[in-house]
Amino acid sequence: MRIIDIIEKKRDKFELTKEEIDFFVQGYTKGEIPDYQMSALLMAIYFNGMTNEETVNLTMSMAHSGDILDLNRIDGVKVDKHSTGGVGDKTTLIVAPIAACCGVKIAKMSGRGLGFSGGTIDKLESFEGINLRPDVEDFIKQVNDIGIAVIAQTGDLAPADKKIYALRDITGTVANKSLIASSIMSKKIAAGCDKIVLDVKVGSGAFMRTIDEARELAKIMSDIGKGVGREVVCLLTNMDEPLGINVGNILEVKEAMEVLKGIGPSDITEVSIQLAANIVSIGLGIEYDKAIDMVEKVIEDGSAFEKFRQMIEREGGETKYFDDMDLFAESKYKVNVLAPRDGYIKSIKTNEIGRASMILGAGRETKEDDIDFTAGIQIFKKTSQQVQEGDTICTIHTNNEDAIKQATEIILNAYEFTDELVDKPVLIYDIVR
Repeated sequence: MRIIDIIEKKRDKFELTKEEIDFFVQGYTKGEIPDYQMSALLMAIYFNGMTNEETVNLTMSMAHSGDILDLNRIDGVKVDKHSTGGVGDKTTLIVAPIAACCGVKIAKMSGRGLGFSGGTIDKLESFEGINLRPDVEDFIKQVNDIGIAVIAQTGDLAPADKKIYALRDITGTVANKSLIASSIMSKKIAAGCDKIVLDVKVGSGAFMRTIDEARELAKIMSDIGKGVGREVVCLLTNMDEPLGINVGNILEVKEAMEVLKGIGPSDITEVSIQLAANIVSIGLGIEYDKAIDMVEKVIEDGSAFEKFRQMIEREGGETKYFDDMDLFAESKYKVNVLAPRDGYIKSIKTNEIGRASMILGAGRETKEDDIDFTAGIQIFKKTSQQVQEGDTICTIHTNNEDAIKQATEIILNAYEFTDELVDKPVLIYDIVR
């Protein structure tokens, strides 16, 4: 078998066999296929697409390119949750403790942020002393003991995906639905959970810009799950504006804690409740309405907040913040961004808000970059809200004085104002099962 034959076959719009897919995945992972040939194949896939069978085969080939985590020693059904990435998306910090309180086993491996999309691991590292790289035995024991562990990826899970994704990122081949779906699902399958809830973001701060695109991606991932015996539920959620008020690591942790205390912003609260209820529903095999009641109860009685504290403590993190969030470190500079005119907020370019937060220090352009845990943006005026000239629409948090002017300009350019009344955005567009 030769890689050139596979490239030409896909170039000419023919379907690749499982053996051909295994050949190029294994060959590229081992370094036997050079970047320039893999780039050509990815471009052929980007333009000509893949069938459902090809996508399932690609997913499984990448999943089996490294370790497959065995979670059979964890009692009960294990449910994983994944977001396709967004700005202000701190839902894992909220949803995981809620679901664990309701009796679902949460054994989750998360990643770091890159670009404007924040990472759960970066947020958790806001807690001093936390160890997010335990060995597998400790990981499994923690889930059995307290029902929850959210850690950084351990072992050599789906190394083919890491290598292929890095090449897609620099060859303009990221935004292909089969490649996105196989990338996400290969990691979820390798991570060993029984069922999966996916939060597919839609809008200006997401890979999928339209509902139809997101629905198609969700259908592909659901089909992959069905093809490999995993139940998958996909929620299509709005990312046409940042989720919640806070963007940035410590800022988002504080907001997640507020939601768990029942005092968080309405949008992040609603999305988190819906995600958690779907996890509980498929994890426990109960009706959705009953799951909603359980989720709301563990927020109301404070047990979800305490479960988050328990997880942080078990993983070695400082827990004093649960009693006093003012103890979190703060940025040296806090600068208000003011509305330039009267009117209503028509829209917000979410990706630009994410870019501004990255410039302030909250994100990284490469995986090697350091981040400022205190940096970020608080968003006080969102789509449909009325403003007067001079009102504070955002507050910038940073330790980098030189970044303030550029970030302010980006934020103001991200906002579009109108004289007409604007409808409040829909938060959840659809649920694909």
